[in-house]
Amino acid sequence: MKIPVAIFVSPNRNFGYGVVAIAVSLFVFAYSTRFGQVPILIYYALWLPLPFIDPQRYLRGNAHLPWIVAFGVFALLSTFWSAAPSATARAGVQYLTHIACALIAARSVSPRTLTFGGLAGVALVLAYSLAVGGYHYDPIDGSYTFVGAFSSKNQLGFFASLGIYLAFAALVLLRERGLLVAPTLFVGALSGYCLLFSQSATSVITVAIALAASLAMNTLQLFAPIPRKLLFAAGAVLALLGLFAALQLGAFDAVLGAFGKDATLTGRTYLWSEGMAAAREHPVLGMGYQAYWVHGFPDAERLWEEFYITARTGFHFHNTYIEALVELGAIGLVLLVILLIGVTAGHTSILLGNRRDPAARLMFGLSVMLLLRSLAEVDMMTPYVVGSFLLYYAAGTAFDLSRRVVRPVPG
Repeated sequence: MKIPVAIFVSPNRNFGYGVVAIAVSLFVFAYSTRFGQVPILIYYALWLPLPFIDPQRYLRGNAHLPWIVAFGVFALLSTFWSAAPSATARAGVQYLTHIACALIAARSVSPRTLTFGGLAGVALVLAYSLAVGGYHYDPIDGSYTFVGAFSSKNQLGFFASLGIYLAFAALVLLRERGLLVAPTLFVGALSGYCLLFSQSATSVITVAIALAASLAMNTLQLFAPIPRKLLFAAGAVLALLGLFAALQLGAFDAVLGAFGKDATLTGRTYLWSEGMAAAREHPVLGMGYQAYWVHGFPDAERLWEEFYITARTGFHFHNTYIEALVELGAIGLVLLVILLIGVTAGHTSILLGNRRDPAARLMFGLSVMLLLRSLAEVDMMTPYVVGSFLLYYAAGTAFDLSRRVVRPVPG
């Protein structure tokens, strides 16, 4: 009996395999640090063999790849000037192969499959965390928060916010109807419950803005391309003016107060100043990819101690751009910004043009969420995490002409 290759690699026929692959990948991203190397090998086994099954599918239409992988390549090249060459080389290879898996997924998995695979994965992640039922005491602000099986409420909050967004995407953006509606609503409710008890301000704010942005963009699809672009430009200007006015009227302090935060953002402003001081020592090339948070490095050991990080791992500057500047200097920062802005602008351009693209509908809101989270978290600079996987999936779908469905819109 010959098994058709389409059930593995064709976005139109591999819904079952794709849902399993995405769900397992998300579970690996969430808990690989708890279960060791075996889950990582399973993750690789799900994606890396696919190009060998149907090479032509993955070899064509790759003109967009150089600028997408530039940041990852530069991260690996930083081994040559890294303060911790072995750590940089290992992490650089891991990050590049992780990028490869995400880009393979972008060519293999449809937006609908990604959505329901993501919902299944979030359900597994949150169910396991609820079963573990862990709470964490924060000595900085004196609060107890639900973290489940994670070490941080923000990690749990990210998966919960992702579940909320994917449920919204399935029902509103992709207009799913039928048997999958009930489980979608269940995962959305479960995600809302976990987000509430995680008390992650970053996750609550970013998913709220991402939902609003997606809903606004979805509404704009009712208009013809020219008025759609004009309305988008006017809305963007009004949003910026409204944000500026709100900040002047003290909205920022009000939001902080609502989440029990102070002006230091629970010590993040201090971390940012420490990061900028470290970046000034190696301003152009940085000190090497993942070469700062290394055991034995005095500044890292000091910050771990000051922030009560007894595990001495899984910590960062809580700002993607400062983290990039410290590790990869101004060059790395520019490459990362080009990637982040390019992905968001790419999907925005598709939705504002005369094309209806399910991938753009889904990834626009996700790219907004990642862009906002980059101001307070580091979700996209490390391998085997859901943020970087989604970023490169979004990049792969934004400019991949070989798989885009183009339909003219009247008017």
